[in-house]
Amino acid sequence: MKFVTVEHDGHQSAGVLAGDSIHVLEPGVSIQELLDDDGARLQDSGDRALRGSNLVIPVAEAHLRAPIPNPSSVRDFMTFEEHFIGVSGVAGSDAELPPVWYKAPGFYFTNPHVVHGPYDDVAVPPGCAAFDLELEVAAVIGSGGRDLTPAEAEQKIIGFTLMNDWSARDLQVAEFALPLGPTKGKDSALSLGPWLVTPDELEHRRIGDRYDLPLTARINGEAIGSDTLASMSFSFGQMIAYASRGSQVRAGDVFGSGTCGGGCLAELWGRHGAGTRPPLAPGDVVSIEASELGRQSSRIVAGAAGVDVGSFLAGKPARDR
Repeated sequence: MKFVTVEHDGHQSAGVLAGDSIHVLEPGVSIQELLDDDGARLQDSGDRALRGSNLVIPVAEAHLRAPIPNPSSVRDFMTFEEHFIGVSGVAGSDAELPPVWYKAPGFYFTNPHVVHGPYDDVAVPPGCAAFDLELEVAAVIGSGGRDLTPAEAEQKIIGFTLMNDWSARDLQVAEFALPLGPTKGKDSALSLGPWLVTPDELEHRRIGDRYDLPLTARINGEAIGSDTLASMSFSFGQMIAYASRGSQVRAGDVFGSGTCGGGCLAELWGRHGAGTRPPLAPGDVVSIEASELGRQSSRIVAGAAGVDVGSFLAGKPARDR
């Protein structure tokens, strides 16, 4: 099944997609409220809605939000070698992966409070002059756990959705000087949707513990890169298991695959130079897509100027700087 979160008459509700229509589940009920170990509650609710929903909305008229509008947390991984090698050139690094990259699927925590819907406008972050997209796929789990095996972790996946991990590249590169991981370079927006696709819908794409799912990124209708989800060096089961090691994962947690090969502008800049293509600017339309997972389309708009918070050096005598 394909589940959505739709806004109607000022309220958000979960729904299930059937052809060109959305059959709304119980009014006011969210996808997150229906999560459980095996997805039975979500499946049952979807079945009931398809048999006789009180509200059916044409997709063309629906205001779709992110399928998981309020994730418990969002962990974003880096599992595509081509992407890592490509963006390394932006920071002046050698195009060679460090040995530690192959030992475990590295990730960082990103902001779950800036989730955007699949067709929402996205604003350029304050102070950013090198805004970029990042084409990813995210897995959502239906129940939590600790110290999971990859097989156990995979069984907890309730569905998959497209994810765009927007990046302020110039802010991000400046932050590399601090050994803390991404901060404001990855803090402004995260787009999810349009729908959450249950794993059974992707079985025909399965190759072992991967999915051969074609991915394409476009700017103003022009393709800038494509890849397949099968290019991941680590599976989602391995990623979630690693996240749970000595820790806890919970129902509704989102796990991003990391950017696929060719899924961002930074790869073009790293491989061919900064002048290869301009950064995203107000008026640009970014789309990402993956057959069964659907398509996002986001218009870039001007952002706020930002608040000047001052600096450590402000007001200090020149001799103390």
